[in-house]
Amino acid sequence: MTALTPLRVLAISGSLRAKSTNTAVLLAAQTLAPANLAVTIYRGLGDLPHFNPDLDTASPPSAVVSFRAVIDSADALLICTPEYAHGLPGTLKNALDWLVSHPPFLNKTVALINARPGAEYAQAALRETLGTMNARLLDRASVALPLTSNALDADALLRIPAVREKILIALTALQTMRDGAH
Repeated sequence: MTALTPLRVLAISGSLRAKSTNTAVLLAAQTLAPANLAVTIYRGLGDLPHFNPDLDTASPPSAVVSFRAVIDSADALLICTPEYAHGLPGTLKNALDWLVSHPPFLNKTVALINARPGAEYAQAALRETLGTMNARLLDRASVALPLTSNALDADALLRIPAVREKILIALTALQTMRDGAH
């Protein structure tokens, strides 16, 4: 990777809600990203079929092929997810299940953003799942935001200094990874 090639970061929201705070956080990260980080938000989580090992063949469903292709082309993932009933949303876990037997996911760098204080069960479950899948969790790029409202869009989030600061910490850590300092 040369200095002119931006680090390709695929941002994944664990929420399918149209006005998701988690998606808004990733949109804010996209806005704050420096020029050498290209943050793309994946919007196809709800299109993935339920994981079924019988379908995980040499010719999986087209939505899975597309998902795996964007994962493969990313240098790192940035995941922001809500917590439902002390766990991961089923759609996010389903997406990860489609990557378990996908060799290009091994050692993929992943950063996590937790948008809600107290939503630690989902983060713990996500860390456990990603660790089992041999992802490379970038702890210094994984942050918790001090949000207490679900009614904020990306523009509102960008106006909160503590939120901007935490997102910039995550992006800077990814940028440092991009520049070769692990």
